Amino acid sequence: MTNHIGKIPITETAYYILLSLFNPNHGYGIMQNISEISNSRINMGPGTLYGALTNLLDKGWIVLVSEDSRKKEYLITELGKEIIENEVGRLNELCINGNRILGGIKND
Repeated sequence: MTNHIGKIPITETAYYILLSLFNPNHGYGIMQNISEISNSRINMGPGTLYGALTNLLDKGWIVLVSEDSRKKEYLITELGKEIIENEVGRLNELCINGNRILGGIKND
């Protein structure tokens, strides 16, 4: 593990794409999955998705696993899994600390 992993937050876009790629998936499937797991809060457009996929490929967080004339399928790498696990831990810590402080505030 490199020193910076888990110390820098990842974008919400990267977060949901990585979650969508624990099984091979193509662009439209990723967009559908993100909408589903975010309870339709996020409806990612193709421009945002494909820019982010290029970035994640360059970082080695995902790989291209198949390509035909109509679609490309991607999959999260071991490094990508490490990134998402660290991000979930970081987010959990934020929630624990926020709830601890908010739970101590009494509205009189």
